[in-house]
This record gives sequence, structure tokens and C-alpha cells, in this order.
Amino acid sequence: MDCHVRYAGDDDPDKCTARKLARFDLVELHRSDRATPYGVVLNPHAEQALSPADAADTETLVALDCSWESAGEARFSLPGNHRALPYLVAANPVNFGKPFRLTTVEALAAGLVILGHRPHAERLLSKFTWGETFLDLNDEPLRRYAACDDSADVVAVQGEYLDR
Repeated sequence: MDCHVRYAGDDDPDKCTARKLARFDLVELHRSDRATPYGVVLNPHAEQALSPADAADTETLVALDCSWESAGEARFSLPGNHRALPYLVAANPVNFGKPFRLTTVEALAAGLVILGHRPHAERLLSKFTWGETFLDLNDEPLRRYAACDDSADVVAVQGEYLDR
């Protein structure tokens, strides 16, 4: 699966996971909406959750790399099928343990696991000292989400974690 990032460039470049992935040729960065390819867009404002059913529609996964402070709905004007990631917790040093506060690499890796591409997710995360921790922290929910049939199933599983 091809991984692409719409790069806004408003985060600290030294901490930018998307830039690091691009240096290793693991993702392609795009600086404009028009240059970003069509695919499944990871969007926290989407009305539908990402599920394994989305894998049949595309071979392209797209994330937006921007500051959480500027990640409003307007920033996600990319073409494609917009899907929200379900409940997961961050392993990155800045937001460790916080739900829904994933870095770009964590978001892409979660999407890849849910879409059935776990080895690809592991390759992306291997470039970060805390990468394996993300998969460890989220092992059970990621496996459960990846076993779902569709978005409704993913939302139902997510509900079990939110009710805890």
C-alpha cells in the first residue's frame, strides 16, 4: 500500500515523523492539496471509521501532517474517501498515553494494520525508538479493529474502549 502525506510544515521539523519517513523513502510528501493522490484519507473529523472494508477501494493511504492546534476540519479538504481512526493511544514522547493524539507515523501505521498491512506498519514504526511501543500499547484494539467487517463493527468495538 502506498503511503502519502499532505505536509503542512507547521510542526517542529526535528520532531516531524512524516519528514523522517520521507527521508527513508517510506512515504511521499505533498505540499499542496492538488498534488496529493486520491485514496483513503485519515481524517479525525470523518463521519465513518476506517475498517478493513476500505482496503478493497484503494491502494493509497493518505495522512495530513500538521500541528494539532491547526488540525481543524477545514485542513482536511483533500480528495478521497475520508475515514476516522478509532480509539487508540499515542506512544510518542509528546503525547504518550493520550487517546486520539497520534503522530503521522502512528496514524499511518494504525491505518495499515486495520487495512491488513501489519508488516508495512512495522516497517514505518521501526524508524522510531518508541515505534514498537505503539503496537504494544494498542495490540488488542488494533487486532480487534482489523478483524471487523465494516465501519459499524469498528465503531461498536471502539465503544467498548470508550466505556472503560
